[in-house]
Amino acid sequence: MTTPSVAVIDYGMGNLHSVASALAKVGGDLDIRVTDDRAQIISADRIIFPGVGAIRDCMGEIRRLKLDDVVSHCIAAGKPVLAVCVGMQALMSHSEENGGVDCIDSIAGNVCFFGENHKDADGNKLKVPHMGWNNVFQKKAHPLWKGIADGSRFYFVHSYFVQAEDQSLVTGVSDYGREFHSVLSRDNVFAAQFHPEKSGEAGLQLLQNFLGWDGSP
Repeated sequence: MTTPSVAVIDYGMGNLHSVASALAKVGGDLDIRVTDDRAQIISADRIIFPGVGAIRDCMGEIRRLKLDDVVSHCIAAGKPVLAVCVGMQALMSHSEENGGVDCIDSIAGNVCFFGENHKDADGNKLKVPHMGWNNVFQKKAHPLWKGIADGSRFYFVHSYFVQAEDQSLVTGVSDYGREFHSVLSRDNVFAAQFHPEKSGEAGLQLLQNFLGWDGSP
């Protein structure tokens, strides 16, 4: 029997060691490939598309390594894909960050700045980046929510937030002075703004669900 495999796409942006460690914790006998090699990624059973940092640098490396084509190929092939943080943002059409950057455009929508003078509903100034634990409210059913209570808290680090054009893709929302789309899903893609690998039991449960997911919505 072949050992199940998951490729963690490595373009030099993100704490890949913590992602791999979390996968190893929940995955049992699992072939974990932290790689930028096209063949290794395409032949894997599942794909994780992580990311941390400025979108211009991330998209620059993604395009230099031709990983935008690899990600698009894996999505089209129906492989389960989990995009995390900047990986989620990179799937969108465009980001306001760094003066405006075109992204992979797999999901129609934009990545917007919270703002320098971001405030809550009572007028209290909120720190940007949004950093720390926040609730995620489930907007539609999904296999990756199995065993995770609605409103569970996950760990975020971001100054920019995603707004998808197609509201039917919105799978989870969070609030930080305004509501934003913290989870999107479409077919075999599940994209989360939070970091599952840093989100305690709920994050580990989500990763475990991903490893058992066949890509069906």
